[in-house]
Amino acid sequence: MSKLFYPKLAATNIKKNYQTYVPYILTSIGTVMMYYILKTISLDDGLNSMSGGDSLKTILAMGSFVIGLFSLIFLFYTNSFLIKRRKKEFGLFNILGMEKKHISRVMFFETVYVSFISIILGLLGGIVLSKLMYMLLLKLLKFEVPMGYAISFTAVYKTLILFAGIFLLTFINNLRQIHLTKPIELLKGGQVGEKEPKTKWLLTLIGLAALAGGYIIAITTESPIAALYMFLIAVILVIIGTYCLFTAGSIALLKLLKKNKKYYYKTKHFITVSGMMYRMKQNAVGLANICILSTAVLVMLSTTVSLYIGMEDVLRTRYSRNLLITSYNITEEYRKDVKDTVSNILEQHGTEPENILEYRNLGFGAAKKGDSFVTGDEIGDTLSSDIKMLYFIPLEDYNAMNNTSYTLDNNEIFLIVNGETYTQETFTIFDTPLHIKEHHNSLGERLSDIGDIVNSFYVITNDLGQIEEMYRQKMGNSDESVTYYRYIYGFDINTEDEETIQISQDISSALENSYVESAAGSKEGFFSLYGGLFFLGIFLGGLFIMATVLIIYYKQISEGYDDKSRFEIMQKVGMSRGEIKKSIGSQVLTVFFLPIVTAAIHIAFAFKVITKLLALLNLTNVALFAWCTLGTLLVFAVFYAIIYVMTAKVYYKIVR
Repeated sequence: MSKLFYPKLAATNIKKNYQTYVPYILTSIGTVMMYYILKTISLDDGLNSMSGGDSLKTILAMGSFVIGLFSLIFLFYTNSFLIKRRKKEFGLFNILGMEKKHISRVMFFETVYVSFISIILGLLGGIVLSKLMYMLLLKLLKFEVPMGYAISFTAVYKTLILFAGIFLLTFINNLRQIHLTKPIELLKGGQVGEKEPKTKWLLTLIGLAALAGGYIIAITTESPIAALYMFLIAVILVIIGTYCLFTAGSIALLKLLKKNKKYYYKTKHFITVSGMMYRMKQNAVGLANICILSTAVLVMLSTTVSLYIGMEDVLRTRYSRNLLITSYNITEEYRKDVKDTVSNILEQHGTEPENILEYRNLGFGAAKKGDSFVTGDEIGDTLSSDIKMLYFIPLEDYNAMNNTSYTLDNNEIFLIVNGETYTQETFTIFDTPLHIKEHHNSLGERLSDIGDIVNSFYVITNDLGQIEEMYRQKMGNSDESVTYYRYIYGFDINTEDEETIQISQDISSALENSYVESAAGSKEGFFSLYGGLFFLGIFLGGLFIMATVLIIYYKQISEGYDDKSRFEIMQKVGMSRGEIKKSIGSQVLTVFFLPIVTAAIHIAFAFKVITKLLALLNLTNVALFAWCTLGTLLVFAVFYAIIYVMTAKVYYKIVR
């Protein structure tokens, strides 16, 4: 036998099965290309010189890891479609006298061809497009694009190792399936469907409970810090619920429809229900995968787009004034020195302060236990998500900020609560009850850098010295100053970003024991972070969409071949082509659009908890996120419908 027999046979097999191999190869090329591009950019030394470059490189490195891990899982998963369609062919080779070791050689050369084409073309595409993607990233970050071009051989090496390993693992898995399967089973392997499954009520109930649990967590979480802890739990519960309900729950629903004789004994319903139930276990896993991927795409794109578009809102949320000066030295002398210094520097730059914000506060974390707030060792094992921030503000400063003339007795306070409802008449701290004279809805000013991150209590008191003394005694601090006693002085100025940054630097140099920050000075860092997230969202969104398309395509092909013989039988027993086509359309539409409808429901329930997570990133514009989510959903739905039209044609062509 010629030494070229097996390589030629492998090449012929790929050509004959082009309908399944071409999409797989194209997807493999795409994943190789995406991994190389992201890895190349994450290793670029030019990012080190940028503001926020370290965080950007970390984000991109994490993104490349996610793409690598996803490629392993996804290519393994899609390879199962290929091997299923090939089992009959391999069984025929075996029956005709070709031993399994010979089949293994054919599979080896097929894997070599596919991996070689995928890796080489993927690397070439990545090398060609990496500079373009790097320029796009810098454009998103509003940085200058450097000249020059270089190939990252480290990225090439890591890409080769990763994807060679993935294709080797898929080859080993294919060998395992072939060698453990009898020839007669191979012949029927592509035609084996699922028996009509039994109704698994326990699994259905588990799915309902898991999905309900995830939804309840999502809609009841109030604090952004709590959202950070609970979001992953909610995601896991929703994923479990999705898989359980698509497998067991869908079967239970179909069984109920089957018992409804008025519904079931109609031609289109009979074919649709029985056809879906025949292989529901296999279909359900694929549908659940599409649903989870669609949800991931919607979440990633809607959040990253809203963060990028809402950059100005983010900066204004984080910095209530153009310039903010924070000091832990709150003496009258130092406060006067701060204002005099600022006035002199602004005069030198020919500008004046506007919208001045000035106040003192004593802030610290506390846990609510019963009717009291406790600090220090009394907090114990309280979860960090249950910690509240307490800010005690002098009435004098509060009146000055809001141009009011409120009065309070020594044991009276005004209370402003951010993030939750507080209905009690007293506020107890350090075992001392303070009477709440009034609940104010808002401060009119954002006084805390973390006021939107954790539930915060702003306590307006007439005697801040009393609170300071109680805090010092409770914490065992006998020093004259309290660590978390701050003086804030902020203002807006009408200058360009470059001059604002220079003014900030001048003030910082002139003042000791003060921290000066500006929105202009942090803008590049924010663009690096959120622009990097947006860029990564586009990349991962594209990868997940590509995965969704391929899963849908293979699902349509697989179902088409499985349905072909059954619909031929139906036509022979009297069904018209029109009736068959209508029943096909009903089944395909139901199966196809169920995942995106479910994904939309997931997004609707997750909306609140995602807004809390975005608050951690200083985006509090809920309306903006709502519009971005709706727009992303509509665009994705249109794209999904286009996929349906394209893949349905393939399905109908096979079935006819």
